Amino acid sequence: MNTVVTEGAPAPAAPVVEGLPFTSPWLLAPMEGVTAPSFRDIVLARHAPTDLGGAFTEFVRVIDRPVAKREMHKHLGTRRFQIPVGIQLMGSDLECLIGSASNAADLGVPVLDLNFGCPARGALKGCAGAAALKDPAGVEASVRAAVQGVGGRTPVTAKIRAGFDHDRDVEALARAAEAGGAAMLTIHCRTRREGYQEEVYWSRIRRAVEAVSIPVAGNGSAWLHSDLERMRVETGCAFVMVGRGALRDPWIFSGREVSRSEAAAFLHEYAQVLESLGAPRRAAVGRVKQLLQYWEAGGLVGDAQGRERWLRDSDTEGFLARLEAAAAPALS
Repeated sequence: MNTVVTEGAPAPAAPVVEGLPFTSPWLLAPMEGVTAPSFRDIVLARHAPTDLGGAFTEFVRVIDRPVAKREMHKHLGTRRFQIPVGIQLMGSDLECLIGSASNAADLGVPVLDLNFGCPARGALKGCAGAAALKDPAGVEASVRAAVQGVGGRTPVTAKIRAGFDHDRDVEALARAAEAGGAAMLTIHCRTRREGYQEEVYWSRIRRAVEAVSIPVAGNGSAWLHSDLERMRVETGCAFVMVGRGALRDPWIFSGREVSRSEAAAFLHEYAQVLESLGAPRRAAVGRVKQLLQYWEAGGLVGDAQGRERWLRDSDTEGFLARLEAAAAPALS
């Protein structure tokens, strides 16, 4: 049943949706090169299940054979939280999707998501990711294959963009995912052609909501905690999935305003975790800087000049020392 939120209605602690494991309406999006356990676990550790309802791995490519369970383990990580973490698959080979979905269900993942939105060239060449948006029947077949693979043991969801180079097929794509057996649809409201442009059209999310009976998660330019409920009010979506907004402020799901030292402590821990996993120190700093391109939490970055000072700092040891000094009050 579609969930339509009326103006001024409070967000429920957790939407009651049979078969879905999410604990609140706000979800952390899968992001390539970001939502590995090294980042994702730090976010989950700082949230209650009533604030952050679920998260996903980076997409796992399904190419010419089913994804092995050991590979899935790597993406899921070793830590477990009350907040459910689903695995996301991306691929177009139906037999391999069936086998991969079966392996995921064997591992007991709480939800299996299929990626039909990645705009990367490698995905497009393999007729996966956003390339599938040209073929609603293919989306339906892929979802049906994953549903067959899990055999009723875990829900299958699908994540799409509003289209490949236009939005005329929003309804057709949404219905295709539903017809394949998806328990939920996430729609990123930009097309593949639009990439990550600033302008967004949340009306496309509402079109998907009105086209299907399964729950819909809206995605696209939710930058502030207040945007989460606003998207639900404006579109009728049941869930909101946050991507780059969580890079801007990892506490977006709770809306908690953190101190400068807490913000620095997050980034300091991230660098330490990356190093513990074998990343060279310079590479770990590079990953921290990837977040700092968006970062606003705690006033750590300051103005545009302050951001540039962090990003242009080429002294690896000095950068880490500066970050540790900023984090010190929170670490003591």
